[in-house]
Amino acid sequence: MSTLKIAIQKSGRLNEDSLQLLKECGISIDHRNAQLKATARNFPLEVFYLRNGDIPQYLEDGVVDIAILGENTLIEKGENLPIVERLGFSKCKVSLAVPKGVDYKDISYFEGKRIATSYTNTLEKYLKEKNINATFHKIAGSVEIAPNIGLADGICDIVSSGGTLFANGLKEAEVMFWSEAVLTKSPVLSPEKQALLDKLQFRIQAILKGRANRYVLLNAPNDKVDDIIKVIPGMKSPTVLPLAQEGWSSIHTVIPKDKFWEILDELKTLGAEGILTTEIEKMVL
Repeated sequence: MSTLKIAIQKSGRLNEDSLQLLKECGISIDHRNAQLKATARNFPLEVFYLRNGDIPQYLEDGVVDIAILGENTLIEKGENLPIVERLGFSKCKVSLAVPKGVDYKDISYFEGKRIATSYTNTLEKYLKEKNINATFHKIAGSVEIAPNIGLADGICDIVSSGGTLFANGLKEAEVMFWSEAVLTKSPVLSPEKQALLDKLQFRIQAILKGRANRYVLLNAPNDKVDDIIKVIPGMKSPTVLPLAQEGWSSIHTVIPKDKFWEILDELKTLGAEGILTTEIEKMVL
């Protein structure tokens, strides 16, 4: 029987979120500290713990079959690898930043300037699209210090909260793109391993749909039920059950998490009462 080989980041937040996702998929992994490889007990899966920047090459060479990694790394080092699923965690930006004292107006500031980055391929492509010529200094880490020591006029790096930029006397100038964790696969995946990936992806999609929605129960006067159903159509249609109190019904449905509060405000306006909400663990349509 085939075994699917998945690569995830060796350590850090992306590692933790990736393992949590696999756990929610019902996959139990035997892992000990300092192990670079682990085997799942209840799914044909081997987990490889690798440096994020090395994962694209392992995929292209067929050493591993699939991987969870940052989209920023995929764009920089694995441009030909497909995004199988966007996972919605480990979100950040890849941005250009300049010293706080710079009077930055637009991208033309970088014409003829020196930029420190570990994302040389991404930066080169971006500036080419903007018709900007600049000099790159490739730095593996601590990119933020480059302007302070006179090595560069600006930097290109990932930005989460912006705290690191601020602490190093920098400010964000241009957001090049937004990034998140993605599931990708090797271009040499066999049909047997593709079938295993399909099974894993089905589980992942059920979890992601659950995370993106909330289950809602509410009570409403019967003469308001039709109006409320227009606001919360549900997956196919809401469940409407009569209450013991005459003239009232209980409505059960699912609503998108990102529209949660605006929908709740509208439901209150329409006369809904006793509104209860709960998280959804998994959701299969």
